[in-house]
Amino acid sequence: MATALVKQADAQDAAGTAPFAARIDHVSKSFGRGGAQQLVLDDIALDVAPGEFVTLLGASGCGKSTLLNLVAGLDKPSAGAIEVPGGRPALMFQEHALFPWLTAGKNIELALKMRGMPKQERPDEAERLLETVRLKGAHGKRVHELSGGMRQRVALARALAQDSQLLLMDEPFAALDAITRDVLHDELTRIWSETDVSVLFVTHNVREAVRLAQRVVLLSSRPGRIAREWQVDIPHPRRIEDSQVADLSVEITEQLRGEIRRHGQH
Repeated sequence: MATALVKQADAQDAAGTAPFAARIDHVSKSFGRGGAQQLVLDDIALDVAPGEFVTLLGASGCGKSTLLNLVAGLDKPSAGAIEVPGGRPALMFQEHALFPWLTAGKNIELALKMRGMPKQERPDEAERLLETVRLKGAHGKRVHELSGGMRQRVALARALAQDSQLLLMDEPFAALDAITRDVLHDELTRIWSETDVSVLFVTHNVREAVRLAQRVVLLSSRPGRIAREWQVDIPHPRRIEDSQVADLSVEITEQLRGEIRRHGQH
């Protein structure tokens, strides 16, 4: 089996700018040992361009979150290489993972501290980030005082506080009601369009994938392989009920159903 490698620097073109925000170079991942090994991801090859928004789509158990963890550096591939030229990515989970004993602002300031920002600069920067996610004035609020959508906004602000060129998002809106999720889709699209951040977004919701992404990548099931990709040329702003979003979603859903049937999942 090939030697695993994760790089978080180096790869730059002659102009000094990396040609990709992340490169997943024929990556496989197995769990277990010996004859009990289970192949979860098989020969994944994928580049995320600078400033690109890519969604990873697939049935439950296809390895989407595993792949995201590998890109984040939380685990190592069994084979292949992962390159993230801009340094460690920022990661946003399905659960907000905020510290309940800290205020919204202090949760963000902690990320700024980890980044190395001087203490005196952190409160103003945390306030700016809260304003970016439309939570101006929420710096002093405790986690229990915030709604589910507000908590995810704080989690997004905390991720942005890491000042990474790559944002990894693992079904961050899955637990929210439809209206709140729709609002946060708008907010994420706005923030992405206003920055140069690249996004790799995991979801099992086809409509969500099409609404948000420039490119949708479908993984097959058990083990996860890239089954197909779609370029999404629908102009922004998009609505989840738009006819073009719906039409492409139907096409992708049919492909997803075919992958599920092919691999015997129900």
